[in-house]
Amino acid sequence: MGAQCSISPRLFYAQNDPTMQQISTYLSRLHVSLLHLLKWSGTPLHLRVAAGLGIAALVTTGVLIYVVRSRHPSAEELERRRREDLALSGRLTDGSIVNARSFDGEESVAHAPDVLLYRYRIAGVTYDCGQDVSSLPEYTIGYRIDQPVQVRYDPRNPGNSIIVSEVWSGLRMKPQLHLAFAPDEARMQS
Repeated sequence: MGAQCSISPRLFYAQNDPTMQQISTYLSRLHVSLLHLLKWSGTPLHLRVAAGLGIAALVTTGVLIYVVRSRHPSAEELERRRREDLALSGRLTDGSIVNARSFDGEESVAHAPDVLLYRYRIAGVTYDCGQDVSSLPEYTIGYRIDQPVQVRYDPRNPGNSIIVSEVWSGLRMKPQLHLAFAPDEARMQS
């Protein structure tokens, strides 16, 4: 008497992910179909196995294509792309920093705030905007309130704007030079 095994494909998925639940349901139905396929009477075993493997390969390819194409970028990636697009193709105008805040809504006195609020004017319309700069702290160190800035905006949607990105900065700050040693101090010590 031989031992029988029943292998049912199960996917580990989060309860809140309907896509993975649909894939799991589909694979379970495919498993039942493959079992029926393998029990065809009168068909040689090697043809049944080849047909089963061919169907499994097609389904696997389809699932992989679906998963790869349905991958959505994260919110951080979308924001980085928006900043990059505006930095490369946005129009320039003058503005000024109005305020700096932290994420909890308090006014920020830190060297690198979470949100910079700024104001600019285009064609007689004043825009009050804010930019999340928490991912760009090295580019915002040394800002000040009422500081004049350059704003890059989308001419089709002037409310879509930035004052700093990874490749461009509208903050008018002097570059800070970091010297490995001060030449005058080295001469004085010798």
